[in-house]
Amino acid sequence: MHTELKPGRELLLLLTLAGIQFTHVVDFMIMMPLGPQLTALFLISDAQFGLLVSAYTLAAGVSGLLAAFFVDRFERKSLLLSLYAMFALTTLGCALAPTYGMLMLARVAAGMFGGILSAMTQTVIGDVIPFARRGRATGLVMTSFSLATVLGVPGGLFLANHAGWHSSFIAIAVACALVGAMAVFSMPRLDRHVAQAKDRKLLFAMRGVLADANHRRALVLSSCMMFAAFTVIPYITIYMQANKVLQPTEIPLIYLSGGVVTLLSARWIGGLTDRVGKRLMFQRMLLLSMLPLTVTTLMQPAPLVLVLFVSSSLFFCMNARMIPGMAMLTSAAQPQFRGTFMSLNGAVQSVSMGLATWLGGLLIQRNAQGQVTHYWLCAMAAVAASLLAYVLAQRVKMHTAEGPQAPTAS
Repeated sequence: MHTELKPGRELLLLLTLAGIQFTHVVDFMIMMPLGPQLTALFLISDAQFGLLVSAYTLAAGVSGLLAAFFVDRFERKSLLLSLYAMFALTTLGCALAPTYGMLMLARVAAGMFGGILSAMTQTVIGDVIPFARRGRATGLVMTSFSLATVLGVPGGLFLANHAGWHSSFIAIAVACALVGAMAVFSMPRLDRHVAQAKDRKLLFAMRGVLADANHRRALVLSSCMMFAAFTVIPYITIYMQANKVLQPTEIPLIYLSGGVVTLLSARWIGGLTDRVGKRLMFQRMLLLSMLPLTVTTLMQPAPLVLVLFVSSSLFFCMNARMIPGMAMLTSAAQPQFRGTFMSLNGAVQSVSMGLATWLGGLLIQRNAQGQVTHYWLCAMAAVAASLLAYVLAQRVKMHTAEGPQAPTAS
């Protein structure tokens, strides 16, 4: 059962959800290119920096798990706006952190609220957008990832280089205020699920999700999908700079060029997902992504154009598998448990990202010249996770308006 919206209102809602995702993604992504600055400023190791990145995602995982117990018991709009306001305040807290320890605490707090936002946006898509258009809707909302890399990260780095790293987080908090105002007007009231949720015991929804074998397979698939990306991505900047593949001033170009490619391709990938089939599209892009994942970890000093081609290919492949992957996951949930499932999925993804980042920090080493070594081991872990995700995708069943879709169908 979906809440039908007029086309203009639906588009405005999707743009608002994209804005929420944009600020959440920038808040997370900006930490990665700030790695060289923060390691030098706070005198921390690569592993400690990895822990700083992981703290956000692990906290997001914990909050997502807790949210799975109550998210379907509240009206969607009020809950989303409340969480988003707290996310904005904790992001501002990151800007005011004077030490590594205080920044760690602020990142944990931001992760606690930010981690639920991604699941909430996907839940709203599932509640409002019919199955037949869900790939396109997901593609539109996920252009936020592209915009985050095109505008958010380079803009944040520009601010960090000219006004200090704190200014990046202040800008994100201001953007949250603007998007939050948009959400007040664009989001409809979504409470049809509340009556059913209130009739259930607190643990009923969680048991309903975990008792379903298809849900369990989808959650493991989701975990592998995120793990494959975040063993490699958080350390690209550190590797490129330490190994002199790029100069510090060229680092923003990675995010700018990669973001442009994914921004221009996201709507196309979304439409192709609906035409080709969510499962088949996901599996094809998953296999394709293994090549740039591996090549990125082996890059040596090379012409700028070649380096940007490799990094942009990585961004494209990550986004091209994420769009059909999230459309699959949203559709894998039984409708009556969608909010709980997506919250639990957000928790699983966040924990997987945190563990992958932590593992990557342990795998990479530094030689006597300060260069990063053993980065290729991160790619091997990513390839293994991708292959497991490919197998699991073949077995996940999707629910359509006409009923469950067999795993062997696309």
